[in-house]
Amino acid sequence: MADPQTTDLALEVRDLSRTFGARKALDGVSFELPRGAFLSIFGPNGAGKTTMLKVLSTLTNASKGSAKVLGLDTVQEAFELRNRIGFISHNPLLYPDLTAEENLEFFADLYCIDNPKERIRELLTAVELDHRRLDAVSTFSRGMTQRLSIARALLHHPDVIFLDEPYSGLDPHAMDILDSLIAQIRSEHTFVMISHDLAKGLELCSHALILAKGKVVLFAEKDSIDPDEFTNTYRQTVGMGVS
Repeated sequence: MADPQTTDLALEVRDLSRTFGARKALDGVSFELPRGAFLSIFGPNGAGKTTMLKVLSTLTNASKGSAKVLGLDTVQEAFELRNRIGFISHNPLLYPDLTAEENLEFFADLYCIDNPKERIRELLTAVELDHRRLDAVSTFSRGMTQRLSIARALLHHPDVIFLDEPYSGLDPHAMDILDSLIAQIRSEHTFVMISHDLAKGLELCSHALILAKGKVVLFAEKDSIDPDEFTNTYRQTVGMGVS
């Protein structure tokens, strides 16, 4: 079994394919991402972006090929891998009838976190929800719920954080909170983010990937990317303007 502390690569994706009936959501995707990188993934709806994140985060299996995260196979070593990743998506994965604190206590227990009360208070303060810690999540706005889901995903200090359009539904203040959190913990984690916002995605990333019709159109380090050429490639490949 791979030791994630000594693995240089965060992601190793080899000829990854995922079919749904006759439709290929992923079609021979291959790339490598070093530990500590920030990968922004771009592409139109239906390009396979979310499917790829689900495969990498063990939520679904590939039809062909392989994927490793921190040297751990996403199928054979899924159980161990789940302790080392965090996932933020449109679905907050929270229990609406529980309070903010109770939700985080539940997940802290699942991850066997030491000093859970201290960690929970730290994160609730970071996402500016400490004053609502005893309120049911059902009373939260969309933005507040998303902020709590960010705290949930960071609770166990994951090595790799997957983000599926994390800024969606956030008001400007909540976006600033997320920006601040990412800046504070960036050096400690690897990030993989889906984004429809080219400017934001390129601002944050160290590596960029364009996916269209399940295939990799472009994968490169940001330092080697000309922003105008990247935008043109995105527009030509995707057949849509910049969002």
